[in-house]
Amino acid sequence: AGQKIAQAGTPQGAAACATCHGAKGEGMAGFPALAGQHAGYLARQLQHLADGSRQAPVMAPMAKALSAQDRADVSAYYASLPLPIQPVRGPLPKGKDDDGAWLVERGRWADGIPACAQRHGPGGVGVGADFPAIGHLTAAYMQSQVAAWNKGQREAGPLGLMGKIARKLTPEDIQAVASYYARLHGAGTATAATASAPAKP
Repeated sequence: AGQKIAQAGTPQGAAACATCHGAKGEGMAGFPALAGQHAGYLARQLQHLADGSRQAPVMAPMAKALSAQDRADVSAYYASLPLPIQPVRGPLPKGKDDDGAWLVERGRWADGIPACAQRHGPGGVGVGADFPAIGHLTAAYMQSQVAAWNKGQREAGPLGLMGKIARKLTPEDIQAVASYYARLHGAGTATAATASAPAKP
């Protein structure tokens, strides 16, 4: 049932998820990858989009057109697909000459920013239903979500953690983190270039 929704949408007006998120949930410019994300996380985000606690002009009507069962089904489908990144970690940086590596692996505790790896797992593969995979997201998409948290347009997760962290991250921080993850997963310069593309709503 979830695969059918992903590929063909629903009679109630939800478009096929694949139109924007790729045939295999791999993501497209401005739209995040869904493959391999935790089903609980995906279902909760769809619920937030449907009830307005997460604001996104493109996705909100789609989420509202899905029933609770539809949301559960499509979330389970995408969770069943392989996550396209591996739980790898780079060596702990010894100097701050690579801000991305430092933020991901060590954090910036002077500013109250924990290491991304502490919450999102090695390589940004995600941890459970609360901390999604982020190691394959573009800088543009990351920045759009930081902006959403800062504007109160997205629920900030357990204990409001991401809302607090988002206020402390600069655009340069986001670019550095995305570039580090791209290198860590061997995506090279192609992903780094894509990371700087403007995000869609």
